[in-house]
Amino acid sequence: MDYSGLSKEVSYALRHAPWEYELELDPEGWVEIDQLLHALCMDNQWGAVGESDLAAMIEASDKKRHQIEGGKIRALYGHSVPDKISKIPECPPATIYHGTARALLEEIVKTGLQPMGRQYVHLSADKETAMTVGKRKDSKPVLLGVYAEKAWKKGMKFYRGNNTIWLADYVSPQYIFVINPV
Repeated sequence: MDYSGLSKEVSYALRHAPWEYELELDPEGWVEIDQLLHALCMDNQWGAVGESDLAAMIEASDKKRHQIEGGKIRALYGHSVPDKISKIPECPPATIYHGTARALLEEIVKTGLQPMGRQYVHLSADKETAMTVGKRKDSKPVLLGVYAEKAWKKGMKFYRGNNTIWLADYVSPQYIFVINPV
């Protein structure tokens, strides 16, 4: 089984285009596993996928993008669907990180971190993950730190994506600092 390919397909269905698969996500992004499997079976490549394959896909992933619970499955973060997936606010670590392209630094310092085309700003619990994400847009990204606990105490909301990803509606520039300047 190509778990990487399955993960990409499931991510696309749950994060970006559920309507293409005739899926109805609840307000927290959950969908019945049977509904997802039925949609996947329409594609010959995924016709033999079962619930155990979805569980194995999640187990095989180092990024833990999905969750199964009570006969349902959801993507944990990265949504671009029009209806915002609701999350429960949670106190973040004292400092979390964001990797970004050098060309965006001046704007971020002025206006803060915005979700852009996603529902939430994506932040990382560790510097390495943040740099990996930043390298998607720039070979020498800027590493930013976020005083997340201070921001939390001032009312800014943060949400757990998974063990290494944190989400925020927005991060004000007053809580952002540059770790590796351009």
